[in-house]
Amino acid sequence: MMSTWRPQVGLIFYFPHGKPQPTIALERTLRGILSAFDTFPNNQVTKDELPRILKICGLPYYWRMPVMVFCQQHSSGLVERQRFVEFWKQMNVYCHDAASRFVYILSRGQRFRNNILPEDLIPLVQDVVDTHPGLAFLKEATEFHSRYVHTVIARIFYSVNRSWSGKISIAELKKSDLLEIITLLEEEDDINQIMAFFSYEHFYVIYCKFWELDKDHDLLINQDDLSRHSDHALSSRIVERIFSGCVTRNDNRKTPDDEPKMSYTDFVWFLLSEEDKRTPTAIEYWFRCMDLDGDGVLSMYELEYFYEEQQQRMESIGIESLPFEDCLCQVGYTYT
Repeated sequence: MMSTWRPQVGLIFYFPHGKPQPTIALERTLRGILSAFDTFPNNQVTKDELPRILKICGLPYYWRMPVMVFCQQHSSGLVERQRFVEFWKQMNVYCHDAASRFVYILSRGQRFRNNILPEDLIPLVQDVVDTHPGLAFLKEATEFHSRYVHTVIARIFYSVNRSWSGKISIAELKKSDLLEIITLLEEEDDINQIMAFFSYEHFYVIYCKFWELDKDHDLLINQDDLSRHSDHALSSRIVERIFSGCVTRNDNRKTPDDEPKMSYTDFVWFLLSEEDKRTPTAIEYWFRCMDLDGDGVLSMYELEYFYEEQQQRMESIGIESLPFEDCLCQVGYTYT
């Protein structure tokens, strides 16, 4: 009887939160943490001293405020050795890569929540405002702190949260360069060289455009305000769609009879989509606006609905326009 030879297939293990480190490596890190705390009075560290501990753990400098918030049991401004060791041991039970650790820290160890909410990022970004050398000039202008913080967070969610859920998952974080950008903050003194998310120049342009449209400066704009954007470049139909809720999270109505209004965060999403329409989020932004029935397909009727008004506007100022059918041919639309 002939035996049948079968090749040996090695098992491939899946580690959604990173491959666990060897026990010897964790013990070495723990000894370093304990030794470092021994050099501080009462085995406690301040916010300015915490980065020395984080460096031993392999955590970036600007993770310090989220870690501080996580570890502080009282608002003393100090992190105790025992509490930090507990945090470090517990985190290493579940999280073994940068993305899962970042979510774990910002969610304050809530095991049922594997995502980041916008408010989770506030301590981190505020720490950048308070301490980054490239933003030293902003230290006294406290009225701009909140606007800068919310602009940065809106830009982060615009780029990273591709599911539009309002929650950044570990998978989305791994596909982005957010953690690399946060690490770069420690190395780059010129904040404007960090084009993604943290540039002050970008914030200033965005905020000034919003301020110009927000006539009563209540940080909310209505359809009439938005229609003035870029010398009335937007059609009334697309403005109506933007305020319909297809791309905004809240209509900010106090009563059902009130007119819908756009928040500053939603305006950041609008302006980013308007300025660069080639990004994945911008493409989806305008697709959602034009997809009137929400079926995931742009029909000829929907395209014609928006083109019709633009065609009338062009003809009213003496600009010759192409017939709608010719435009369809140019974009390669398939009739169904």
